[in-house]
Amino acid sequence: MLDAVRVVGESGWYILGAEVERFEAELARLWGARFAVGVASGLDAIEIALRCCGLKPGDQVLVPPISAFATVMAVIRLGATPVFVDCDRFGLMDLEQAREALAEGGIRCMLPVHLYGHALDLDALGALKAKYEIPIVEDAAQSIGASHHGVACGSVGDCTATSFYPTKNLGALGDGGALLTNSDSHARLARTLRNYGQSSKYVHAHIGYNSRLDELHAAILGRVMLPRLAGWTERRRAIARRYVASIHNPNLEIAGAPAGSESSWHLFPVLAPHGRKSQLLAHLRANGIAAGEHYPLALMDQPAMRGIAHREFRGCSRARDFASREVSLPIHPYLENQEIERVIDVANAWQAAG
Repeated sequence: MLDAVRVVGESGWYILGAEVERFEAELARLWGARFAVGVASGLDAIEIALRCCGLKPGDQVLVPPISAFATVMAVIRLGATPVFVDCDRFGLMDLEQAREALAEGGIRCMLPVHLYGHALDLDALGALKAKYEIPIVEDAAQSIGASHHGVACGSVGDCTATSFYPTKNLGALGDGGALLTNSDSHARLARTLRNYGQSSKYVHAHIGYNSRLDELHAAILGRVMLPRLAGWTERRRAIARRYVASIHNPNLEIAGAPAGSESSWHLFPVLAPHGRKSQLLAHLRANGIAAGEHYPLALMDQPAMRGIAHREFRGCSRARDFASREVSLPIHPYLENQEIERVIDVANAWQAAG
């Protein structure tokens, strides 16, 4: 890693230089996209992607009710209106309900999220795009390396957004993100928007952003992290397989991944019985297991959404139920085998009292 820092330091070029270009080319090749555009965060990647797809204030955008808040915040910051469709049993956007919402009309764009590292059904997603001729931005912040029947997530939409936040499967030493696309025009516009809207030096064609992936992060991502990603992903998958095979507590429900999804397992969600989530978390943490929860409030129930124009399509009861029960077990490539077995033993030992 210090070699990457040295390369950037000795170059004397710290913003939008050779390291960013090098990393963008490698990331696009890995993802199977024509273009990658490095930006300052996953949030900016989503927002810029939506602008590339022509989203305007007042437009309605289909979004899932469970995700990081950045997903819906990108829509709101553009003045558009989120329309929430419920989740399926895996916590992902229910694509059948999305189809029903699209059939009713009025939806301008779709923003599905490949959450927890799972890939949505790309065949179904592609069919929606074709039938309703609607732009799609895929939020793949958590799912680099995931695929559906061998096809990489992010292969259906007009643009794909991802994040390099340090906890992500491919993380930098700070914030960072990227937009991926096969469209020349979208790539050109994204590069313009990320740099103050400049179409050429001191010529500002758009009101843009200060949203540039810097040289140092690009060098660390490209030279240090990216070569390790395949090994890290396989380790995550091995841990997930071990959990699925060995956690057999009848009080716990393993959320799992959809059929056809080769997940990159950013997270490993399990579901506690109703009203027993805090008890499960307390049990795990008291026994030295660093369990978490993602995401305890559905997006439309966040305090920041009060007074913000939005609507639920036919309600989001499954999402609220999922959010109220979800607990994340540790999963990262540096878990030792004995630590994995400890998680399994502690999970299996829990009894849901009361």
